[in-house]
Amino acid sequence: MKKQDMNRDWIATAETLSSALPYMQRYDGAIVVIKLGGHAMGSDEAMETFARDIVLMRQVGVNPVIVHGGGPMINAMLDKLQIKSEFVNGKRVTDKATMEVVEMVLSGLVNKRIVQAINAQGGMGVGLSGKDADLITCEETNPDLGFVGTPVEMNPAVLHHLFENDIIPVIAPIGAGRNGETFNINGDTAAGAIAESLNADRLLLLTDVSGVKNASGEVVTELKAADVEEMTKAGVIAGGMIPKTETALSAVRNGVRACTIVDGRVPNSVLLELFTDHGAGSMIRA
Repeated sequence: MKKQDMNRDWIATAETLSSALPYMQRYDGAIVVIKLGGHAMGSDEAMETFARDIVLMRQVGVNPVIVHGGGPMINAMLDKLQIKSEFVNGKRVTDKATMEVVEMVLSGLVNKRIVQAINAQGGMGVGLSGKDADLITCEETNPDLGFVGTPVEMNPAVLHHLFENDIIPVIAPIGAGRNGETFNINGDTAAGAIAESLNADRLLLLTDVSGVKNASGEVVTELKAADVEEMTKAGVIAGGMIPKTETALSAVRNGVRACTIVDGRVPNSVLLELFTDHGAGSMIRA
């Protein structure tokens, strides 16, 4: 007969699962849009962990939508093909040749890698771009930047059909223009537009920082829209955090219950944010 001693780690695991029950009940049937980028995409191990978390979310009744970036992969392919890029005010000009590479990398290489990772964990992932089923219609953001688009019209019906069949959408931030153009969309912007069109319960922006910090350098775990505006005017929120907080503000003012800027370097950060008291980043509410 095999004797089994109760290990403290086992008990802690059971307690964690038990304490997650109210949150699982809270998010049953909820739509959660997740912008995947940074560290979570940087290694096979991180991707495997992320995919397992997403499949677990679907298993307990959450409807996750993944929107991904892929800047480093695009840069690597442009270098490999010896396509030189021009920059205006620090932003890449997306000409026709560059746009073809962007679509190839995002809709092909990156998108299918995420889909495959989800399927390997027992989920049903399906890859899309904003061009599929007229999901995202764009207009040119700035003529100086070429084929960079801003979402102006959304058609999320295809996503609802996928939810009904327990399928996890994985979306590349590529949109179509009204005249047949193809546009590259900032990943955060695309995620925000999709979340708004779905009236999502939550928008999670995974990044490689611990969250929004105050003037003392401390992470603020919860902010109102007015707090974000005040900190931005004061220069406390600056640099690369500004586009993320702008996306968050737009989302919470247009039907999304809350947006959290999540530290994607933390293992299981998505589960920590949704199913625990302490979360894993800075939550912004209207």
